[in-house]
Amino acid sequence: MNNTIQYKGYVGSIEFSEEDKIFYGKVLGIRSLISYEGENATELIDDFHQAVDDYLELCKKSGQTPETAFKGSFNVRISPELHKKVFVYAMAHQISMNRYIEETLAKSPAALEEV
Repeated sequence: MNNTIQYKGYVGSIEFSEEDKIFYGKVLGIRSLISYEGENATELIDDFHQAVDDYLELCKKSGQTPETAFKGSFNVRISPELHKKVFVYAMAHQISMNRYIEETLAKSPAALEEV
């Protein structure tokens, strides 16, 4: 079971409130708060799509560039020892650390799963 939904490049969470008996969520990975809800899966998905469309329309009307969550850059904190090992390996193989890490992640079984 997947707890996210996707639309127009945006990924949204799926949560459930037992108390309110409602599904709800928000768009992940951006600073703007885009939330949605529904009493069932169909309503949740429809409201998610409408919320994204409304956000994009608001950005268009105000002349702003919509935020995107996946720019291809993120920070990773690792131990100094591992940092050194990655650096030495990359230099020995005449590649950048970024390229080495990208290639390593691409080979990961988790990275190859359908999202």
